[in-house]
Amino acid sequence: MSTTGFEISATQRRVLVALKRRGEATADELAVTLDISASAVRQHLSVLRSAGFISARPEHGQTGRPADKYRATDLTEPLFVETDGSLSIELLECIEEEDPELVSRVFDRRRRRLVEGAKDKLEGKSFDERIAVLTELLDAQGYLADSDALSATHYRINLHSCALWAVATRYHQACSAELDFIREAIPDAVVERVTHKTAGAHTCAYEITLPS
Repeated sequence: MSTTGFEISATQRRVLVALKRRGEATADELAVTLDISASAVRQHLSVLRSAGFISARPEHGQTGRPADKYRATDLTEPLFVETDGSLSIELLECIEEEDPELVSRVFDRRRRRLVEGAKDKLEGKSFDERIAVLTELLDAQGYLADSDALSATHYRINLHSCALWAVATRYHQACSAELDFIREAIPDAVVERVTHKTAGAHTCAYEITLPS
C-alpha cells in the first residue's frame, strides 16, 4: 500500500523500479526491460500516471508520432524507503551518543512544531469542535484516531495505531511528547493517558475533560 492509499501491484512496482533505474523510458523500452508486452506496460503506465506516480513528455526528434518518455515522480520516493523506523532509531542513537539530553530536545522541538501547526485550526473552536479537529490531526499523522463523547465535557481520543511505534518502543520521549502535544493543544482541559500500547494495550487512549 502506498502513502496515497493507492494499491501498487507487483508488476506496477517493477515498472516503477525500472523507471527509477533508467531515469526515463518509453513503454517499448520498458517492455524489453521487463520482458512483458508493450500493451501491458502501457496499461500499467496509464494507471500509475493517473495516480500521480509517473509523468510523461513526448520524445521529439524522431520520425512519426513522438513516443512518450515516462519518469517517476516524487510521490514514489516513500515506496522505496523502509518504514520500520530503523533509520529514525539509528539517527536518534547517533544523537544520543553525541549528547543524551539532545534527544529530549529533539522530541520537544517536534512537539512545539505540532502545537504551532495546530494552533490556527483550533483557535475559536468550541470544546467538541477542538476534539474533532485534534482527532483529525492525529489521524492524518497515521495514528488511526477516533474519539468518543463520554459527556458534554468529557471525551476520549483513541489511537489505534502508532505512527512512531519503532521509535516509541525505544525512546519514551516520543510518548511523552505525544501526551504533551494533546495537553498543549487543549490547554483548558485535563488530559490523561488511560491506556498505552507500549504497556500492552490495544490502543493509546486519552481522556480529555473540561473542569466544571
